[in-house]
Amino acid sequence: MTEHKDLKPQFTRGAVDVISRQIKYDGFFQIHKLRLRHRLYRGGWSGDMERELFVRGNAVGVLLYDPEHQLVALTEQFRIGALERASGPWCLEVVAGMVEEGESLEDVAHRELQEEAGLEVAELHFIRSYLPSPGGASERMHLFCACADLSGVEGYFGLADEHEDIRLRVFALDTVLEAVASGDSAIDNAASIISLQWLQLNRDRLRG
Repeated sequence: MTEHKDLKPQFTRGAVDVISRQIKYDGFFQIHKLRLRHRLYRGGWSGDMERELFVRGNAVGVLLYDPEHQLVALTEQFRIGALERASGPWCLEVVAGMVEEGESLEDVAHRELQEEAGLEVAELHFIRSYLPSPGGASERMHLFCACADLSGVEGYFGLADEHEDIRLRVFALDTVLEAVASGDSAIDNAASIISLQWLQLNRDRLRG
């Protein structure tokens, strides 16, 4: 029988000594250059090291699900990070956006649902939050699921002043889950995969 172990790491933030921090780029996002050292498992401190940090705040993602008709809606849009992807840089994703100052996570979810899908929903089901790329980025993603009637909601959305050109597409849930299970590159971003796998586990509860 496997022994139960505490999942908490041995060290906390206090085990990191940030010697200096410089802002090297300040645009839509920031890039910081840090000089730091940290505690070692064997005891003592590491040597001084330099690390670049992509500073990006909190983000919210929302999976749209129609429990009555067993449908999901995903956005399709151009993504610069997928420029060299074999299937091209237009990605299927959950509705998503960045948290602005003074907004709650729920505020962002409702705002993005309106901007990217033209929908208002009464209830949000929290899925989880996670760090997409802690090796070099500070962003934390918070995921929700929203239930809505998705009949006839396909269309084109997005804010022109933010260069958004978003197509909302509706799929049979089983088709999307099969694509995720098979590793189909059509859905290959973490927020969408995590949300859909959560839905697979919770679909019966939401239908009820």
